[in-house]
Amino acid sequence: MSRDLLFQPTSYGNINVANRLVMAPMSRNRATVQGHATPLMAKYYGQRATAGLIISEGMHPCQVGQGFANAPGLFTDEQAASWRPVTEAVHAKGGKIFAQIMHAGRIGHPALYPSAHESMAPSAIAAAGTTYTPEGMLPYPCPKEMTLADIEQAIADHVKAARLAMDAGFDGIEIHAGNGFLIHQFMSQNTNQRSDQFGGSLENRIRLAQQLIKACVAEIGADRIGVRLSPANPYNDISEGDTPDIYGALVPSLPADLAYLHVMEANNRDMTQQIRDLWTGALIVNPHADAQSWPAGPEVVPPLLSSGLAEGVALGLLFLANPDLIARLKSNAELNLPDEATFYGGDSRGYTDYPTLDQLVVAE
Repeated sequence: MSRDLLFQPTSYGNINVANRLVMAPMSRNRATVQGHATPLMAKYYGQRATAGLIISEGMHPCQVGQGFANAPGLFTDEQAASWRPVTEAVHAKGGKIFAQIMHAGRIGHPALYPSAHESMAPSAIAAAGTTYTPEGMLPYPCPKEMTLADIEQAIADHVKAARLAMDAGFDGIEIHAGNGFLIHQFMSQNTNQRSDQFGGSLENRIRLAQQLIKACVAEIGADRIGVRLSPANPYNDISEGDTPDIYGALVPSLPADLAYLHVMEANNRDMTQQIRDLWTGALIVNPHADAQSWPAGPEVVPPLLSSGLAEGVALGLLFLANPDLIARLKSNAELNLPDEATFYGGDSRGYTDYPTLDQLVVAE
């Protein structure tokens, strides 16, 4: 099937983009310990600005929302200012970029950050497994169960982060409601065993997502907000329990004029189709094949577009290893392979030093 569909323009809300390829959000853990973006990060995102849309790595909207070492934050004026060179670098090359707002909830460990804060979650249930820390692999600690005041604060924190994203020059925000982080924890049966208005019934478990998204819409407008979902994704020890019912209730309840919904698949195209059937707005799909094979990623894109399933297709590893991915796909050029050893943390190696086609020609 022709790849021409990849290079057609589209729009998300009022944001017009040059092509249908989206750079998926990817944690790279190269921010400062204060959660500031760096000049190296501006170079990294600027290199990939030919993507139709870039979705940034997750930024925590409050200190207690941080889950990983050297992850960026977006809850102080200083953090917002540190992101302006990033957005300027992307815009200088004609690109568009959304800030992903991600509260980690129970995922994290006090040994990972100077604040050594205690994680919060819908219920005091620790995630199974261990996480890498400076002290070695340690089990996830039991989080503090959030009070109603804590929940209200989490909503307010997302609203503030949305405003700071606008101050930093982002074109919009993506609210992360998947991958086993805070909002997803409220939605899932194994992580939410509350007995108040935010737990128990399906309607109660999706209440945080609904209220938080509504509050952010009131702050910056629906057309600048996307929402990421990951139906049935077990990542971070999640077991939703009633997946079709959750998304069958949540998706129709969301503001119809959101910029987009973004579905991260977990080998469950039937769920993506269910969401497509329920959602009349723009849909971005991060296909399961992108995470499972290399370099087959580009070949899964045209059918998603030609079938009408998606307006945009998000790719991760392909953009990570190929800053000029659009040019490479247009010319059917060979793709760089990703270096897994440099995915998280470190310096420019495996981050901003992947060669472009132009650099390879000069080297020859």
